[in-house]
Amino acid sequence: MDIATFIGLGLALVAIMTGMGGDVGLFLDMTSIILVLGGTIGSLFIAYPIERVMNIFKIILSTFFYKPYNMSDTIRTLVTSSEKARREGLLSLEQDVEKIEDPFMKKGLQLVVDGIDPELLKSMLETDLELREDEGMMQRNMLAYAATISPSFGMVGTLIGLVRMLGHLNDPSTVGPSFAIALTTTFFGAFFAYVFFMPMSEKLARRLQMEMRYRRMILEGVLSIQSGDNPRILEEKLKGFLTDKELQNYESGNVPQVAEGGATGGS
Repeated sequence: MDIATFIGLGLALVAIMTGMGGDVGLFLDMTSIILVLGGTIGSLFIAYPIERVMNIFKIILSTFFYKPYNMSDTIRTLVTSSEKARREGLLSLEQDVEKIEDPFMKKGLQLVVDGIDPELLKSMLETDLELREDEGMMQRNMLAYAATISPSFGMVGTLIGLVRMLGHLNDPSTVGPSFAIALTTTFFGAFFAYVFFMPMSEKLARRLQMEMRYRRMILEGVLSIQSGDNPRILEEKLKGFLTDKELQNYESGNVPQVAEGGATGGS
């Protein structure tokens, strides 16, 4: 669970409701909400493949829940595997591979055990990295696009409300509802863009950066194990992927979950 997302969303809602001065009901116009969200989702269907858009709610939920990558524990696993491979040979890792949860590391070490050519191994794992990065950027870009387009549909609603109001000036009973739509659609366009879509897009971008750092560290470790590098040299190479705080935790023997990404062992 990402506590920061819940805290940020809660603070934003409290600030907005405080600004409303207790008249929250005046802003809850379903026509405006449907216009902004419906228009934004429709635009997403036009811009992106349908199977991507169908996952938009899953993507949004992923910003609230995650398990951080444990960089320190992963380094220890790779160093231990390196030591065993140096003593007993690469085939000795076969049973250990079955216990590894992370599919990327599991695939890499399994290919090492299978005796695949080093250049081919590197190429295959780098391709996996590129595909995962492309997928992550697609998810991030979808939310960034929604953040860009939702205020525009807020403006569309404003124009619709003004046109309706001007077209029925002879009927005073329609002026209020039409003007309400004109204003509340602008509000909801900005609300969804800057409270939900844009912050969530940035969060996905940060997590993708961390995931790529984590997976590149694994790639370096797997290639070093295959080439028979000294375990101590391998450890120093992998420590280069850690931030100062992560390095302090690693060298002190602590193994906190430090790296924001996705679920450990996820793809």
